[in-house]
Amino acid sequence: MGVCIITSILRISPSLNSSCRISKSKAPLRRFNANRITCSSSSMDSSPPGYRRNVGICLINSDNKVFSASRLDIPEAWQMPQGGIDESENPRDAAIRELREETGVTSAEIIAEVPHWLTYDFPPDVREKLNRQWGSDWKGQAQKWFLFRFTGKDAEINLLGDGTEKPEFGEWSWLSPEQVLDRAVEFKKSVYKEVLEVFSSHLNSNL
Repeated sequence: MGVCIITSILRISPSLNSSCRISKSKAPLRRFNANRITCSSSSMDSSPPGYRRNVGICLINSDNKVFSASRLDIPEAWQMPQGGIDESENPRDAAIRELREETGVTSAEIIAEVPHWLTYDFPPDVREKLNRQWGSDWKGQAQKWFLFRFTGKDAEINLLGDGTEKPEFGEWSWLSPEQVLDRAVEFKKSVYKEVLEVFSSHLNSNL
């Protein structure tokens, strides 16, 4: 199972360049500003039909613990940040945006990417609720997952996010990969397991 290694930094000085290495290809150096990443990657591959395009964010701290938070609407359900990809939006840009909107975090760097789409199906009741909310008929979500390393202080994390979206989380914690998987809702567990396996070399995990 492959990992796409990324060396892009979210908070940088204006003069700093970053390189983007996809698999073994020799990608040219690209300059980007603030929270914009413009290099191309497998992120732009077509997603599976019938699934809502989505990004998932595995944010880890200096101890290789994973950020997870409880949902306001379902307090017993804990998850890693995720969110829909806007029309014509690059998945990497969407991941940066969703991380900021849901956690307030901007001090982070992308260090890896799952190089393919991962899908999960909604249970019937969840599908009915979400599709009514979205005005759509998605059977589930197709996700591109990114591994971020948090470079700031815990005080930066704010579950009110950046104020542009309605808060989704009630509390948060740094967890081991095993704890993240254990607290995930059942229909997301298989995706979470694969994500954490792909990123295991960064997590000191035996999953």
